[in-house]
Amino acid sequence: MNSKGNAPQNRSQFRLYLGKQYFTLLRYISWYLSCIKYAKTLEHHQLPFCVFSHKTPLLRKLRNVDMWLQYNKITNLKLAASKVSGIVVKPGETFSFWRLIGRPAKHKGYLKGMVLQNGSYSYETGGGLCQLSNLIYWMTLHTPLTVVERWRHNYDVFPDANRTQPFGSGATVAYNYIDLQVHNNTSVNYQLLIHVGENYLHGEWRSTEPCNFQYEVYQSDHAIIHEPWGGYTRHNSLRRKIFSVGGKEIADEFITKNNAVMMYNPLLGKVCSDE
Repeated sequence: MNSKGNAPQNRSQFRLYLGKQYFTLLRYISWYLSCIKYAKTLEHHQLPFCVFSHKTPLLRKLRNVDMWLQYNKITNLKLAASKVSGIVVKPGETFSFWRLIGRPAKHKGYLKGMVLQNGSYSYETGGGLCQLSNLIYWMTLHTPLTVVERWRHNYDVFPDANRTQPFGSGATVAYNYIDLQVHNNTSVNYQLLIHVGENYLHGEWRSTEPCNFQYEVYQSDHAIIHEPWGGYTRHNSLRRKIFSVGGKEIADEFITKNNAVMMYNPLLGKVCSDE
């Protein structure tokens, strides 16, 4: 959506299908004809230095969402994690979420999981992998790596509850045209590690050299606007402060703007969140 708060548009299923096929084809062409050097080296031994780690709960109580979708999601996350965990992104290389994982198909063992679509939720094979892309994106913001492609949901579906990260700090994905891509513009190797534990999805970026910086990601200009068409929209900017090893602030960078149509009444109490 744009930042002007226009009313959401309802497109036909046929138009959505054609659009998806068109952009999927464009992505395949881009993968095979572009000069981008994609990361493909899997290393089973951990690189020596941890740059940043994070974890997110595997099960959340979401209003009107059946729990079996989340249990299926855990299976999907384990399959996807096996494709990306250990990947080494060398200097000049780009990490592509979908190029490594591939299509999450039924014959590969993927189950039906929850997906957010057009302001609501449904389920499809491979659903739930946004939790993995959210984790990778959030961790990457705390490293010297550069996010070169990231997409945000146009709709804010679930109210906040116990939110520990700013609104809009995730990255949605849909095979293969809505991708998450991270470029290594440094002179050292970086390695992504992912582990699906009993209660949490764990992630870590490691490197061959210690990182000389620390990062603090925060939001600014947060606003909820009651639009003329009757609904509400939510807006903010993500920024990050960069500190030297000694704790001195050396930069304050703009990351991105987020704009989303709210699918719940913002005047209600905090109930649940999937971010």
